[in-house]
Amino acid sequence: MDIINPALDDYLLAHASPSDNILRDLVEETHQLVPGTTMQISHDEGELLTMLVRLTRVSFAVEVGVFTGYSSICIARGLRADGRLLACDVSEEWTSVARRYWERAGLTDRIDLRLAPADETLRALPTDQAVDFAFIDADKTGYPTYYEELVPRMRQGGLMVLDNVLRGGRVVDPSAQDPADRAIRQINDTITADSRVQSVMLPLRDGVTLVRKR
Repeated sequence: MDIINPALDDYLLAHASPSDNILRDLVEETHQLVPGTTMQISHDEGELLTMLVRLTRVSFAVEVGVFTGYSSICIARGLRADGRLLACDVSEEWTSVARRYWERAGLTDRIDLRLAPADETLRALPTDQAVDFAFIDADKTGYPTYYEELVPRMRQGGLMVLDNVLRGGRVVDPSAQDPADRAIRQINDTITADSRVQSVMLPLRDGVTLVRKR
């Protein structure tokens, strides 16, 4: 299911602020390593992340799911001068690519990479360290757990962004019973009913939900 007319795709990308050589090279290398991958966010979604982080003046951000580091760069670039990004992933292989590009972008001192299951990393966060911004783009079956670990740790007015919340349209297909599809339907319903937050789902790429802590 196409969320937008495919003919508009290039037009949308062309009308976001242009990416730089670092991000373009990262996209090219990632697609050489994993041809046809859909695990890397698009350029316009990356620009949205940077803008949201800047608008909310983020000092401490958490990213669940790093892959080769495109979204990490976008988030880190939007941080305040003293800001930090905690990047959670389990893959040494893919994050080794991310590390190279973080260094090239001059962001190594802003990003703390934790190679461990993200639920363990989140549970180990100090209780007095409020999260200003969180981005979830990892294994879909883990979304409900990551959400529940993060919401209590978000500061009032903090923002969480969840990617791939439409699952190619399968969220509205009751016959789609893949565990990842069921998990996304579950978290979508949970967020809507959660009195701790206010939310809006955007038809950007494969669906993006913005969640603000009340």
